[in-house]
Amino acid sequence: MGTQQQQRRTGRGGQTKRPGRPDLRHAQGGADANESAQNEELPTLTTVWGATLLTQQLMERVVDPDNMNKAYRRVVSNKGAGGVDGMAVGDLREWIGAHKERLLTSLLTGDYTPAPVRGVQIPKASGGVRQLGIPTVVDRLVQQAMSQVLEPLLDPLFSESSFGFRPKRGAHDALRQASQYVEDGRTYVVDIDLEKFFDRVNHDILMARLARRVKDKRFLRITRAFLNAGMMQDGVCIRRAEGTPQGGPLSPLLSNLLLDDLDKELERRNHKFCRYADDCNIYVHSQAAGERVMMSVTRFLEKKLRLKVNIAKSGVDLCRRRKFLGYRLGKGGELHISPESLGRFRDQIRHLTRRNQGKAFEQVIERLNSYLRGWLAYYQYGSSPSLLQRLDEWIRRKLRCYRLKQCKRAIGISRFLQSLGVPASRAWMLALSGKGWWRLSLAWQSAQAMSLAWFRKMGLVSLSVQAVAVKI
Repeated sequence: MGTQQQQRRTGRGGQTKRPGRPDLRHAQGGADANESAQNEELPTLTTVWGATLLTQQLMERVVDPDNMNKAYRRVVSNKGAGGVDGMAVGDLREWIGAHKERLLTSLLTGDYTPAPVRGVQIPKASGGVRQLGIPTVVDRLVQQAMSQVLEPLLDPLFSESSFGFRPKRGAHDALRQASQYVEDGRTYVVDIDLEKFFDRVNHDILMARLARRVKDKRFLRITRAFLNAGMMQDGVCIRRAEGTPQGGPLSPLLSNLLLDDLDKELERRNHKFCRYADDCNIYVHSQAAGERVMMSVTRFLEKKLRLKVNIAKSGVDLCRRRKFLGYRLGKGGELHISPESLGRFRDQIRHLTRRNQGKAFEQVIERLNSYLRGWLAYYQYGSSPSLLQRLDEWIRRKLRCYRLKQCKRAIGISRFLQSLGVPASRAWMLALSGKGWWRLSLAWQSAQAMSLAWFRKMGLVSLSVQAVAVKI
């Protein structure tokens, strides 16, 4: 049923020419060939007139074969769930083979009509839920192709203090700049959190910002169609008058475009700040200065951009008392992992090592290793050797609990310990002690059998050793 809906929107087209990847090309020759030759020359235009012409012909660049094939590879590599039509990512190549020409034509004429997004709510680490909107696979392809063309035009215009969802920039870059501000003596922070930002973006304001830089009315019309596409949740399609829900490739770029007005206003006032998506920190010298900045910036956001500041999560305080991107900044700008981040880390370890999951010990270590490597890659700059050593010891104890419980009965525990070199009498003493698993894991017999060398042989990642390797 979903595929038929996509067919009605885009119709039928040619067949794929390469078995491994769809060839998103128009038929060559005649006017199409001349148009393609003109498109190849567009990026070389450097005059003001040429730049305007470039933004008037964005859709020609969107449907360029190289751009569309790149978008296809990106969508397939990202995988992800299907939208309201039920089409999976694996079905996209076959669908393109059947409907390619009509899809490209609908984009060139500006008549492409997106399907509603599938609404999904996921829990947030800080409490509450985050609303996601999952577009159909075909809509994700179109959004990705549009984003690839739009990003090179917009990104150079964005502030140097904006780090979220931008190429060659990330959270560590934001933290590095924030650390420098604090080291320079700006020890107070104005921490601004926007309430449900992605759900409250004003469409008219956003489109006005986009129209300043894009003159292709077809591009603007399709972008507006994506913003206005309904949201299907619990079987009901809800019309959206505001918001650009997270889940589509175009949403992060549009959010940066809207918040660029905030960046430019802060730069005009000569403030020192770091913004990562909707999380903005402004660094000042005193509490009083911070209160003044909070009031004026809140007024700007609510009146000019019609965005609401989350009063409960925003505030002015010493940097070491607020968290930014999972870290806290010390008085001299040094980075520390925030207590909230450590709490989430421990909760995840508990989940991965829960003793009732019924998985092989090797599988548990494999899943644990994947999480530990990713966690350390992000938090390496705030991890002290003593902290990592304590976490390593705690993780090994959790795993000893898991392995001992797999033995089930006393005879199994005794045999397991003896197989790892524990004397029989000592092994039986522990097995028959009647203590709980957590206390058993602390016994010297457990530590002798499941030693550091044994865990290394089992392939367990050590945070302290890994941190030295990546050098902190």
